[in-house]
Amino acid sequence: MSHQPDNYTPRTILITGAAGFIASHVTNHLIRKYPDYKIIALDKLDYCSNLKNLLPARSSQNFKFVKGDIASADLVNHLLVAEGVDTIMHFAAQTHVDNSFGNSFEFTANNIYGTHVLLEACKLTRQIKRFIHVSTDEVYGESDVYADVGNSEGSQLLPTNPYSATKAGAEMLVMAYRQSYGLPTITTRGNNVYGPNQFPEKLIPKFILLAMKGQPLPIHGDGSNVRSYLYCEDVAEAFEVILHHGVLGHVYNIGTKRERCVTDVAREVCKLFNLDADKMIKFVENRPFNDKRYFLDDQKLKNLGWHEKTLWEEGLKMTLEWYTKNPDWWGDVTGALLPHPRMSSMGYGFIDGGFTECLNFVSPSTGAEPGLKFLIYGRTGWIGGLLGELCGKEGIQFEYGRGRLEDRKAIAEDIRRVKPTHVFNAAGMTGRPNVDWCESHKVETIRANVVGTLTLADVCKENELLLVNFATGCIFEYDSEHPEGSGIGFMEADKANFIGSFYSKTKAMVEELLRDYDNVCTLRVRMPISSDLSNPRNFITKITRYNKVVNIPNSMTVLDELLPISIEMAKRNLRGIWNFTNPGVVSHNEILEMYRDYIDPSFKWENFNLEEQAKVIVAPRSNNELDASKLKNEFPGLLSIKDSIIKCVFEPNRKT
Repeated sequence: MSHQPDNYTPRTILITGAAGFIASHVTNHLIRKYPDYKIIALDKLDYCSNLKNLLPARSSQNFKFVKGDIASADLVNHLLVAEGVDTIMHFAAQTHVDNSFGNSFEFTANNIYGTHVLLEACKLTRQIKRFIHVSTDEVYGESDVYADVGNSEGSQLLPTNPYSATKAGAEMLVMAYRQSYGLPTITTRGNNVYGPNQFPEKLIPKFILLAMKGQPLPIHGDGSNVRSYLYCEDVAEAFEVILHHGVLGHVYNIGTKRERCVTDVAREVCKLFNLDADKMIKFVENRPFNDKRYFLDDQKLKNLGWHEKTLWEEGLKMTLEWYTKNPDWWGDVTGALLPHPRMSSMGYGFIDGGFTECLNFVSPSTGAEPGLKFLIYGRTGWIGGLLGELCGKEGIQFEYGRGRLEDRKAIAEDIRRVKPTHVFNAAGMTGRPNVDWCESHKVETIRANVVGTLTLADVCKENELLLVNFATGCIFEYDSEHPEGSGIGFMEADKANFIGSFYSKTKAMVEELLRDYDNVCTLRVRMPISSDLSNPRNFITKITRYNKVVNIPNSMTVLDELLPISIEMAKRNLRGIWNFTNPGVVSHNEILEMYRDYIDPSFKWENFNLEEQAKVIVAPRSNNELDASKLKNEFPGLLSIKDSIIKCVFEPNRKT
């Protein structure tokens, strides 16, 4: 095996876990410095990933983001071949030790199985010239407290927790594939990394955010555990050196001799905030096992030309400044700030629809909810995309349908190929930018909303499959029996009384026809709202951008609360028509008042009446209240519309 540094120039690099902390800094660094390299960023957007981490790369011509899971062999093989990948930098992993004590199977599925899928794809495609596997210093186990020489790359691996054990297991696979198949692998083992963008389950951002709130800083055990910390930009440069000059078959430690015990870190954070550390520090129960020290010998990497540049004090100050300027980067992180966070207590999903290419993929069978597999239509739509994201987080296997809804043969082939237990339809024609489009595109609207939906329902019935169909409640308008402000809402048995728009006419028609299909669960969605206030399809986002708004109370659907319920309804095999809204009504002005109070104190708006609105739109709009008591009886914890908007939307996005 050669020990001479290589001089390697990649063409197309696949970076896994690219929206995570370290990988995003590496991605942005390479994009910025090497415009001739094509970078494919792959990430399934788990709770600790955030597309905003990749904003610096967004406008680059040599950058492409793909949302997907490394555990999907079909996806990985497709990407390697279709994109002509010659280099892989494999960062994707579950990394937080606390989580591994509570959900160790998830670590096995991601860290070992996911790595195995990548290696097998490299073996099959035979086109990879460099595979950089990112491991951790924790595979060495606990370093002697008094040692003055760190673990070298040849030291024995003695992991002490489920996380490090899965990383060591992944390393064994990497080694085996190099020995058996000659794969061009390099492995890295790094110390702790800190800096901007890091998810606050990790020590330094957790301490910073808690200090910003004036809350206690929890320290496991007696706080004497020692760690070495490297600033993220120094680590990005280390990977740059290893990419270009690392020797195939070798391992490289990425480390620093600058060590600090946990208590010292807490005290330095308190000092930067002018807080009394003795009052802020709170000692809590220790982990089941907490290594005293990780100490690395990093001379081998230094011999390649890398050196740490950022002083601890400088890096900590830059990190603190970033978090004080971006306190809401991760949204509501209450669960992450607990002394012993667990993934199961975090319900985070971070989606930015601006630059995502969603490819069909299947979530891994390992760790998935047994017996469930969903076939979802509406991949490019808002609800369809969110539904897939939710399935991924709940460990439910799913695939997006490939066929067009009106193509019966293609739908049947999707069902044959996927073998789903349930089918979800979030596809349809609503019009862009709004339903007025449907007035001049009636045939296309009929084809999608009527023919397509009926075809899908019929094929599902032939295959004895439940179809969960996302429909609309915009097929009603206030009338003498359901007057505005009366609290009397339309029931599931009521027939549509609003056909003012062609869109509503097609949706009312297909709902009536679907009543005779006993395999369909119809969900009447209204004016959907989500916590993503940057999404132009969000009803709140829409009305904040209008010049004038009407002020009429309406039933609405908070997707953050109700989409998980749709999955539970499928599990319960519920059928028939459901008013899929939060109980009660809320007016446009009430929402805008909340927006002003929580988001922008200077926000102002104007109202106009329906007659004035009619002059600037093509088709009339539906205004109504749906009676959600049936859904509330099935799910007693369902929040009222106003409470749900505050809890799910405005509290997580609060800026005032």
